[in-house]
Parts: sequence; structure tokens; C-alpha cells
Amino acid sequence: MDLPILSIAIWLPIAGAVAVLLLGSGQRAVLAKRVALGVSAATFVVSIQLYAGFDLTTGSMQFVERVPWIGGFNAFYELGIDGISMPLILLTTFLTPLVVIAGWEVIQIRPAQYFAAFLLLEGMMIGVFAALDALLFYVFWEAMLVPMFIIIGVWGGERRVYATVKFFLFTFLGSVFMLVALIYLYLQEGSYSILAFHELPLGMNEQILIFLAFLIAFAVKVPMWPVHTWLPDAHVEAPTGGSVILAAVLLKMGGYGFVRFSLPITPDASQSLAWLMIGLSLIAIVYIALVALVQKDMKKLIAYSSIAHMGFVTLGFFVIFATIANSQEDAGAHLALQGGMVQMISHGLISGALFLCVGVMYDRLHSREISAYGGVANTMPKFAAFVVLFALANAGLPGTSGFVGEFFVILGSFHASFWLAFCAATILVFGAAYTLWMVKRVVFGEVGNDGVAELNDVGQREFFVLAVLAGAVLLLGVWPDPLVAAMDETLRQLLAHVVQSKL
Repeated sequence: MDLPILSIAIWLPIAGAVAVLLLGSGQRAVLAKRVALGVSAATFVVSIQLYAGFDLTTGSMQFVERVPWIGGFNAFYELGIDGISMPLILLTTFLTPLVVIAGWEVIQIRPAQYFAAFLLLEGMMIGVFAALDALLFYVFWEAMLVPMFIIIGVWGGERRVYATVKFFLFTFLGSVFMLVALIYLYLQEGSYSILAFHELPLGMNEQILIFLAFLIAFAVKVPMWPVHTWLPDAHVEAPTGGSVILAAVLLKMGGYGFVRFSLPITPDASQSLAWLMIGLSLIAIVYIALVALVQKDMKKLIAYSSIAHMGFVTLGFFVIFATIANSQEDAGAHLALQGGMVQMISHGLISGALFLCVGVMYDRLHSREISAYGGVANTMPKFAAFVVLFALANAGLPGTSGFVGEFFVILGSFHASFWLAFCAATILVFGAAYTLWMVKRVVFGEVGNDGVAELNDVGQREFFVLAVLAGAVLLLGVWPDPLVAAMDETLRQLLAHVVQSKL
């Protein structure tokens, strides 16, 4: 295609953010909201063109754009997508208009600045997934911290400053190690081309050091145990829209980093240290799920749930080495890789929906405590139906998107070890335990108090947002083929590259 679709998808929301800021939050606040919604919807329409024009038969980069950027460093403004990045871009552009609609009436203080921050964040996130130049990737990676820092710091809860600083320090300091690794790769290659990094003949010691540098950056972003402690604080203090994007998209950048950088650049180190990644993933799946079981704050419970579910993602990405070593074939490894990718998309939809559900209740009773509710189904039956659906999806109910990715990872893990698959499957038990235990206390039973008795059911905007997410969760659950087909060839190519040793 002649149009620079990726550049349009990146810079349209950024330009829209400037326009919304110029309109301000005074008498033109309603116009600013409409512009924000229009720009985010237009960005989604643009991103659909990526899927419509995507060639499913190749794993190579598509929609490539490449122009000189910083000649002295041989850095290029280079963009492109494959079956790994394209679904994540669609997830980003799909959720941003829903976040704008969800905050339409809720955000009363500086609404123009609030929506502008999300548009700016959207452009940066798309840039991360589309960048094929490592320096450009790093610029987008760090720049997206700024709007999220502002979103939590300005519109967050009482401890927002503490949560914001903790979030920034964890993610920024982790990224410093990634920058060191990227500079070293640049010195070896002579350019910042990520695809060229994939072909570098690196020794084992070099690979291990680079892998560990990447691990620090991406583990913080996922987040993996034990560098996960910033996430519950950030989620609790963030406004609803911030929690949605944080859980649905920003966490996925850690998983994306593993498959874009760690696996293809350092395949031998990835294989050598796969036991570490599998161990950390299983700790996240089992231990963090138990931590979620005792939470009293709904947002904290869902935040810990996110850590456990992202453990499934990293397990799927690194169990491939144990699978191949045990069975000498890559069918199970391919299933595990697919499962990790599908789980990222599914978790983005489900976690975003659950945080929106908590936001709906918080806007009415101004409490996130489970004990403040009870019998919500009696006064909000439509809302209760959505909560139960998303909770069952979070627990991995067949027919929902939550089942597909987890099933693929467990099935792939069986090719490596029965006990490995057994440990991974415990999340289905624990996930049902902490999610349904929360639903039982919040949604069902007698009306808990006078506040619950006076609740009004979801309005038109809230119903629309939750209905769209419910449709996406069910559609992906019963018909995952379009998503699986889009990433299939890219994952086959990645797997073939990873299992071919550089040494």
C-alpha cells in the first residue's frame, strides 16, 4: 500500500492529543471529548487496514517504512509489523476508544488533559509495537512512561504520588539495562536494526549478559515475580482508564520484548536459562494466585490476577525449549508459543473489562473494598451479568477467550512434562477460587447495605463499553482462528530461528 499506515496510526492520536489540549477543559470541554473520541475511533479504523491488508502466508515484516533519522548513529525511522505485533496494535486501538467513552462523564477535573494523555499514550504504544529500529523502539518505550505517569499522578487516588514514583522508578531503572544491551548490539552490528540484531553471531557469555539485561527490563514490565510489587500500587491508585490500559496493553510490552528481542537475539542463552524463566513463571502462576485469594480490595485482587495470568504468557514462551528437548519435535513448542500470544490478547480484553466493572461500582459507592458490597445483582442485574461473564472468562471457562490461550500453553507443556503442565493448570483452580469468591461476596446474596440498595444499573455508555468487550471475549473464545492464523507463520519462523543455535 502507498499510504504509510503505521505512521498514520502512530501520529494521528499524537496530533489529536495536541488538538484536544488546545481546546482545553473550559467551555469547549465537550468538544475536546468529541475530538478525543473521534481521533481514537479513526485510529482504530486505520489499524483495521493493517489486518485487512495483512498477508497470512508469510512471517516476514509487512507495511515496512524506512527513512533516515539520525545519520551519525546509522539510525532509521523504520516501522513494520508481523503476526506478533499486529494483534497487539489492534488490541491497543480497540481499547482506547472504549476508555474514552468510559471516562466521558466520570472525569470532571481537567477532562481535556485526561483524554489527551490517553491519545498520546496510544501513539507511543503503537510505536513500541511497530518500531524496527532499536533506538526508535527505546524512544517510544521510554516516552510512553510520561503520559501514564501523568494519568496516575493527576487523576489517581490518595497515594497516587507514591504509586506513580514507584511505577516510574521500577520501569525506568529496568529500561537502563536494556539500553546498555542495545548499545552493545549496535557496536557489534553497526546499526540499530532489530532484524539485523537477530542474525548477529554472539558467543554464549555475550548472549547470557544481553539476555539478563533484557530480562530485567521486560520482567519489570510483565511484571514477573519478584519485581511485581509496583503493579498493585499502581492499579489501586490509577483511575479506571489508567488501570485498563496498564493491565491490557502496557504489561504486554514485557511479553512482546521477550519474543522480539530475547528469544531471537539470544536463543542459546534463552535455552540455557529457560529453567529460570519457567520457575519464575510457575511461581507467578501458583504463589501470586494464592496472594490474590486473600485480597480485600477488588483492584488489588485483579492486579495480582494479572501477574498470575501473565505468568502463563512467559511460561508459554520459554517452555518451548523443554518441549523440544523432551519430544524432539516442535508441535508442542508451537502450541505453547501460540498460547502465550493468545493469552496476551485475551488477558488484555478480560482484565480491561474487570477493571471497568470495578470502576462502575467505584463511581457509585466510592469504595473498592469487597466488604462494602453484597447482593449487587438485586439492584444492578445487567451489570451483574457482565461481571459474572468476565469473572468466568478470567477463570478460563471454555467458550471464552480466557480458556484458549491457557489451554494451548497447558497442551504445549504436556510435551515437556506432565508435572509442568499440572503446575501450570493450577491457575484454572486458583483462578476460579479467587475470582468466584469475589463474585460471590460482591454480586450474589442479600443486599449488603443501604448503599447497594440505592445503586442504579449501568447507563447506555457503560452498557455499550461492557457489551463490546463481552462480545470480543466470546468471539475470541468460540472463534480464535482469525487471531491464530494471523500469528501462525510468524511464530513458525520465530521457532525455526530460535531452535537453530548461533554457536
